[in-house]
Amino acid sequence: MPRYDFDLFTIGAGSGGVRASRFAAGFGARVAIAEERYLGGTCVNVGCIPKKLYSYASHVREEIHLAAGFGWSAAHTGFDLAELVANKNREILRLNGIYRRLLEASGVKIIEERATLVDAHTVEAGDKRYTAAHILVATGGWPVKPAIPGADLAITSNEAFFLDALPARVLVVGGGYIALEFASIFNGMGADSNLIYRGPNILRSFDREFTGMLADEMQKKGVTFTLNTDITAIARHGNCLSATLADGKSLEADCILYATGRAPNARNLGLEAAGVKFNAKGAIEVDAYSQTAVPSIYAIGDVTDRVNLTPVATAEGMAIANTLFNQRPTAVDYENIPTAIFADPNAATVGMGEEAARTRYEEIDVYATRFRPLKHTLSDTAEQVFMKLVVERASDRVIGAHMVGVDAGEVIQGLAIALKCGATKAQFDATIGIHPTAAEEFVTMRVPRKLLA
Repeated sequence: MPRYDFDLFTIGAGSGGVRASRFAAGFGARVAIAEERYLGGTCVNVGCIPKKLYSYASHVREEIHLAAGFGWSAAHTGFDLAELVANKNREILRLNGIYRRLLEASGVKIIEERATLVDAHTVEAGDKRYTAAHILVATGGWPVKPAIPGADLAITSNEAFFLDALPARVLVVGGGYIALEFASIFNGMGADSNLIYRGPNILRSFDREFTGMLADEMQKKGVTFTLNTDITAIARHGNCLSATLADGKSLEADCILYATGRAPNARNLGLEAAGVKFNAKGAIEVDAYSQTAVPSIYAIGDVTDRVNLTPVATAEGMAIANTLFNQRPTAVDYENIPTAIFADPNAATVGMGEEAARTRYEEIDVYATRFRPLKHTLSDTAEQVFMKLVVERASDRVIGAHMVGVDAGEVIQGLAIALKCGATKAQFDATIGIHPTAAEEFVTMRVPRKLLA
């Protein structure tokens, strides 16, 4: 008789937990997964998927405007947020069903209860206890709001996907992915959108020229940027909200959305009593193989606060399955992870920015270009595309690629393969471009913009 009920018990059915569970079961393990909210986790339900659908919706008004330049007479008949919410909900339900079928087809037992640890090998879910040789914590993160007066009057990205109607004036607080994306989404849908950020620069750890270009283009499209300040209090006055800023000024809005970070969902799970260690941010501490201080307990995804991206969580989940049940100990490589900000315009990057490259390498070359894309030449739209390559001079290796412009995420995904393979600038130059595309500019930039000694 087996010593444990399961070989792997996963807490959290988001992208990482589902990937680990499915493939572990495929490798012959007996697997259970517990989820207290919804299959698919943040990404499917209140993250990547609905966000991208909303981003698509926010671009339609601009596409209607561009249509006139191509000979189309298009009437803008108005935007119905309630209709978008209903259609989005229907798609999310479909995806929830797909996740369920994938787990069931793999032989994973689905337990739709909140699960907590009793000890290093025991989990309690509902009124039952289960034992497992290995326990995987994949509980993700949760949006946070600051401890200021009136914070309860504001919403987070979770609630933004369920608004009944489009607010006329929106304050979006934050300078990261989610803040920029929602500022663009609300602006594109027709709201007066104001981005408030406490620092001088958005996307702090990114290439400065890249982020500056994104901010400029967003402002061209109508998003207001209020930088170097923060909200100290929120109050309701009749049907609107009033936000008091650090400098004493106030702004009125119909909706205030906080996108200032997410906290790891690691507390009240019984982890402390089991001996799991946490870092200063409350994230679970793990080694290169996602193992915690307790040998039988592992953790992946946003709850570890390493690289908080869905594809990273799925890669970590796959690594867990290989390490524990496929005789292939696997550590995820966190170098050159591509990422995109689905603002308007789209922005994407892979590898190092210019500032970071200067600190690591003795000499680098920088190639950059900005231009008006062909699509906008028949309209009065002033949008520009920006592209940048950072090259280590000694090896000629491309160590960073950055783009602001339509479909930047699609373009950078392809370049990420090249950077992962160690492609050189000479190999970029030898590649024939597809004409006419914006992407071809990445293989036609020949002269360094500046030389850094």
